[in-house]
Amino acid sequence: MNSQALPLSDPKHRILREVFGFDGFRPGQEPVIDALIAGRHVLTVMPTGFGKSLCFQLPALVRGGLTIVVSPLVALMQDQVAGLRLAGVAAETINSARDRADNVAAWRRVATGEVRLLYLAPERLMTERMLAALARLPVRLIAVDEAHCISQWGPAFRKEYEALGALRDRFPGVPIAALTATADAVTRADIADKLFGGQVEEHVLGFDRPNLRLAVSPKRNGSRQLLDFLRRHPGESGIVYCLSRRKTEQVAELLTGSGIRALPYHAGMDAAERAANQNAFMTEPGLVMVATIAFGMGIDKPDIRYVFHTDLPGSPEAYYQEIGRAGRDGAPAEAHMLYGLDDIRMRRMFIDQEESAPERKRREHKRLDALIAYCEAPTCRRQGLLAYFGEHIAPCGNCDLCLDPVPMADGTAEAQKILSAVVRTGQRYGASHIVDVLCGTGTEKVTVAGHDALPTFGAGAERPKQHWHSLIRQMVAAGLLQLDVQGYGGLAASAAGIALLHGSGTFRYREDTLRTREKMERRAARAAAPAELTAADRRLLDRLKKLRLDLARERAVPAYVIFPDRTLIELAERRPRTEAEFAEVNGVGAAKLKEFAAPFLAEIAAEAEADAA
Repeated sequence: MNSQALPLSDPKHRILREVFGFDGFRPGQEPVIDALIAGRHVLTVMPTGFGKSLCFQLPALVRGGLTIVVSPLVALMQDQVAGLRLAGVAAETINSARDRADNVAAWRRVATGEVRLLYLAPERLMTERMLAALARLPVRLIAVDEAHCISQWGPAFRKEYEALGALRDRFPGVPIAALTATADAVTRADIADKLFGGQVEEHVLGFDRPNLRLAVSPKRNGSRQLLDFLRRHPGESGIVYCLSRRKTEQVAELLTGSGIRALPYHAGMDAAERAANQNAFMTEPGLVMVATIAFGMGIDKPDIRYVFHTDLPGSPEAYYQEIGRAGRDGAPAEAHMLYGLDDIRMRRMFIDQEESAPERKRREHKRLDALIAYCEAPTCRRQGLLAYFGEHIAPCGNCDLCLDPVPMADGTAEAQKILSAVVRTGQRYGASHIVDVLCGTGTEKVTVAGHDALPTFGAGAERPKQHWHSLIRQMVAAGLLQLDVQGYGGLAASAAGIALLHGSGTFRYREDTLRTREKMERRAARAAAPAELTAADRRLLDRLKKLRLDLARERAVPAYVIFPDRTLIELAERRPRTEAEFAEVNGVGAAKLKEFAAPFLAEIAAEAEADAA
């Protein structure tokens, strides 16, 4: 709709154009806005970037009086207030980040009727003193932003979110809006019950973000996988999510040391430093923000080209919320996640350590199960992700499994070998030990336990360890194996696993083709942008070229027959330390691995010693 066609005599359209500067509504906005203007309660779910904030900001101005906005984060409140003020709207926030004098002055403006929208955290709102003070004012609308927190945070560590249900009784006749980008059917029902007593008008626009390319990789060398990914996105803005504050700092240092401009962000940092880093990310191009989940809620930066998870998120909702920060301009963007068994164990431990009811823990474990299934999906990832939210689509053609399908194989016999090894070793050892037993690796731990005498010792020696680790992950995802989250990640057979061990049922698995896929990605990256080596890498490259020449002369062959330049460049970049790492380098086949790994690894180690000296 263009501005000339808007009926500007209608306050809704006039405010849309004159205050917010838009010529028309985005899909899904107008029905929500109309319901709130009419005084009806609304629960709405819209994908990130579809304009949820306007859905309550515009009705606030149409209805007049005061609108209370409940927001979970200080930074989010401050950003929205700043944006409204720039649009000429009288907005305020009272929060813990401001000094008392500023908060008192803000309240005076609210009390005298100067303010149209007041942003508050639930902890400040749900005090008897604040509720009583607001009851004396002309409150015309209440908006609960990021409403999924009512279900996901309230029982765990922000109990005031559950207390928001009292608002409908404290402010009878005042419409309440609950808005979120991510809520499955169970979460929506939970919000409807707790906030609205079950009586609410729901508007679910949908969840698909077709411009996001989805990919998941088993975690091998996480640092190398991250660097390989980022080298395909030179000069682009992106977010790298980490599970802990410590890892956030470490990854930011890794990227900076690799010539990639990166800044950390987590709740343990000084507030001023956090704000400075966020401002830099929002205003400067090509910056990488390495962050915990403390960063991102409400971030409206349209040109984020990727979100990379170095660890497994907590649930499909959290994952969807976090990847939704990429590609808000509608242009192509990528969402790449790494995950491993340790991630699953940590996430389960977090759930079990929550101070919450058993029913909530059961539900959170099920959500995590759904995310693990997404990671181990054999076909279109987007289909599985959207099906979790109740939306069904055809294969998307824009995820790793659509673009590079993986074959499925019957793994019943192999699964039985794994189950046998788990049971025979006492159902208390982790995946690495089980794989050592299957592959016949006589480690000290294996021999001390006497597991080298078991019938399953060496029963899987014909397959590489990588294969068995992949099968174990998929068996955990399929519910055939269980992880001991209270201990050290020991594996136990489930009832379904025992049934399979005794011949009941089958197991099909997704073959692990990550190595091939990584090599294809590295070739594409090198074709797109020549490698930029550091001075240290160039010194090593010179040594490797001399070694190659010596080896070629001994064999009376041209140097490129030993290895092409691109293989030497990759060796200089990656600096493998073991034969297994050397085998991952592009251009290293089985024969060359056997013949040349030792001299090249020795040269790389010698250069490392020289650098250290």
